[in-house]
Amino acid sequence: MSQSPPAPRGRSTGLNPANRFEPLHVELAPDLDEVTPTTYFRDSTRRIIARNDSPDVPFTYSINPYRGCEHGCAYCYARPGHEYLGFSPGLDFESKIVVKADAPALLRKELSAPSWTPSVLAMSGVTDAYQPVESKLELTRGCLSVLAELRHPVTIVTKNALVVRDLDLLGELARHEAASVFLSITTLDDELCRAMEPRTSRPSRRLDALKQLADAGIPCGVMVAPVIPGLNDHEIPAILEAAAAAGARQAGKVMLRLPGPVADLFEHWLERYSPERRRRVMQHLRSMRGDQRNDAQFGSRMRGHGAYAEHAESMFAAGCRRHGLNQRTFSLRTDAFRRPGQCALPFGEDSHRP
Repeated sequence: MSQSPPAPRGRSTGLNPANRFEPLHVELAPDLDEVTPTTYFRDSTRRIIARNDSPDVPFTYSINPYRGCEHGCAYCYARPGHEYLGFSPGLDFESKIVVKADAPALLRKELSAPSWTPSVLAMSGVTDAYQPVESKLELTRGCLSVLAELRHPVTIVTKNALVVRDLDLLGELARHEAASVFLSITTLDDELCRAMEPRTSRPSRRLDALKQLADAGIPCGVMVAPVIPGLNDHEIPAILEAAAAAGARQAGKVMLRLPGPVADLFEHWLERYSPERRRRVMQHLRSMRGDQRNDAQFGSRMRGHGAYAEHAESMFAAGCRRHGLNQRTFSLRTDAFRRPGQCALPFGEDSHRP
């Protein structure tokens, strides 16, 4: 393993590997004394709802207002998708963000189509809908406004406490049993969080967001994701306990996935952050992945296999039982959905009517 280059301030990686699909690659050394600026690009896509047919992903339809993610999580499985845009999955992924500026209007158009059958939409199926720029652009809030008006069900997964900004819209959806929110909590260790997920909300703020959601009557849960063997797996019981105390009623977990170039990026990050643990982490990971760094097989890619994966699963299941998690599921309803022509008044004016 070659020595890992340092990362610019506020970023998880200093690497910008060549795009597999581009014949030319120019690599400029980042200025480590400066914060690498984030550049935004407009996405002219004409569709916003994406369909997923992966048998081990728990949703069929999703919305992603942004491509790329400034949260910059070192392990993010979505990084290879940036290569299809002509960018690198490394530093480009967290500093060159593609913005779907027409997302709310496109969503309204697609939900208005006579052919659309209401089905739960997932937000942050790929990159985080509440990444930092959302505080300014409010594209996610715009989409939620459309969903609240039409009473269309949505489930959200995020690492950002910014989600509580939208308690009003989520509360309206929850009134029709059409919303659930999961906070993804990878660690309770601030130092590890800053290094691995540099621009996400700190763990304490995510737990506070869970409490605010629960207090507002919005079904909420926690995702322990990803579970990284030898790095954060020992935190599973503590994360579940803290999340349940904050009001979470559901919990899920996903074992670390390292598709394509993410494997090298993550291993270089690990070498820089904790070189003494790199070998142990990678050995455990390979033991769950058929002696490979990644397993792309449906059914096992999210869970892993072998003794180590079974140990993590049993620890997770015990924690859920101890703290009363997963005793019932969040069943989101679709029967309250109404198309735009059926909405007598704009959202808000009839929000307290049956």
